[in-house]
Amino acid sequence: MSSETNSDYMDSHSSNSDYTDSRTNMQLLFNKARNKILDSDDITIYTHTDCDGITAGGLLSSLLEQYEIEHSVSCVDINEVQELETDTKLTIFSDLGAGQDISNITNKSKDNSVIILDHHPPIRPLGHDTKVELIEINPNYYGLDGSYTVSGGGLSYLLSKSFGSCEYSWMGILSAVGDMQNTGTGRLRGLNTEILDDAINSGQVSCDTDLLLYGRNTRPLFVALSYFGDIHLPLTNNRNECIYFLENLGIPVKDEYGRVRCLCDLNIDEKSILYSELLKMMVREVPDKYIKYLPKLLSGQFYEFNFEPEYSSYRDASEYSTVINACGRNNRHDLGLEVIKGNRESIAPQLEGLVKDHKRYIAQNLSKVNEENNIVIRDNIQYFDGGEIKPSVIGTITGMLLNNYDWQKPMIGYTHIDGEEPGYKVSLRCSKLLGFEGIHFGNIVRDISLKCEGSGGGHSVACGAYIPEDNIDKFMDILDNSFKIT
Repeated sequence: MSSETNSDYMDSHSSNSDYTDSRTNMQLLFNKARNKILDSDDITIYTHTDCDGITAGGLLSSLLEQYEIEHSVSCVDINEVQELETDTKLTIFSDLGAGQDISNITNKSKDNSVIILDHHPPIRPLGHDTKVELIEINPNYYGLDGSYTVSGGGLSYLLSKSFGSCEYSWMGILSAVGDMQNTGTGRLRGLNTEILDDAINSGQVSCDTDLLLYGRNTRPLFVALSYFGDIHLPLTNNRNECIYFLENLGIPVKDEYGRVRCLCDLNIDEKSILYSELLKMMVREVPDKYIKYLPKLLSGQFYEFNFEPEYSSYRDASEYSTVINACGRNNRHDLGLEVIKGNRESIAPQLEGLVKDHKRYIAQNLSKVNEENNIVIRDNIQYFDGGEIKPSVIGTITGMLLNNYDWQKPMIGYTHIDGEEPGYKVSLRCSKLLGFEGIHFGNIVRDISLKCEGSGGGHSVACGAYIPEDNIDKFMDILDNSFKIT
């Protein structure tokens, strides 16, 4: 589990001329956007509400503060974009805008300008004619897959890099991890590797290979093992069994001072033993066709922020992203932005209270769903009505429920949302093994949502949709018949 150089993890695109040409063409737009920003005295920023979007907004705000440019940052949901307006001459969209109608802003006078920094599939052709000057920077225009090549925050970083500094490169890594861009292969690829290279060379980030157990700096090892969730193991949700398992392997649960050990405390020999024994256990639990994927499920790259304290929730990129997501899911985007910008001391009490309340809310509702035992089991899917669970956390609870049921079937949770057209927020979570096998639920859900007069999409193993109230049963029926779990 030694350190890896940039050449080890560069995506295959990086070695061919097409990739180089794409990066060169994008840089021309980054330079154009930089000049537009420097010519502006007041800027409106709209960004998404998740970790990627909040981080992108915090990065851009930090950049503009550095150049003493007046600006405002608003975190908005995708379904709000069409109604947005602005009073400033320059508007920046980060982590959204590519797939939405922004005509309210692009139909303004020719004195106005819009910059879009988005990695989602665009609905406008490159060079689309608008009344305002539109600079749309999107990897998909250049044959680069935005689902793993670069995040919204990564594009914001590459823009900041055109100002001559790499100081925000760690934010690009946080955005990519928060957007799950490392889950397909256990490592970052594409343009993300350029950002990672900058972050490593500037001393901000350390990158290595380790066991993929969440909470490597904060959770006791036996707790982290009990939450390992892509496959239901004898250890799953059984802390006593995890302690017994570790003791039998000769891996102490506590150190010589009596402190409970985390994954980061293990030496290389202990990690090798743990890896081997977990792999043997996993082989016994999965069909033969999945065995070849197990090493990718068990180990991969981790990314640590060297400037953060050890054993803190901010040291590891995955854990840091959880804090930012907690802010977003509780409509406290302002706290998330302040965290990203390094202003944690002034908001520490509020942030601590929010995270505690967030964890408590999830635990209470997870217990409620388990007690009600209302999971509907179909041929290829399993789902539940989340009742009054907040739409912002239905995905988190859905993913945690997967640990208790059939990991070979995706788990879907849905909860009611109010509005002019009442409907349901739907979230799907599944084992990474299904994604490794080639099933992309983000694409499947997007297509089915359209058939149900809704909208949706996302990643291969984590996605969601908004479905009209009367069409939820139709959605589940079509989804159950759209693929086959064997």
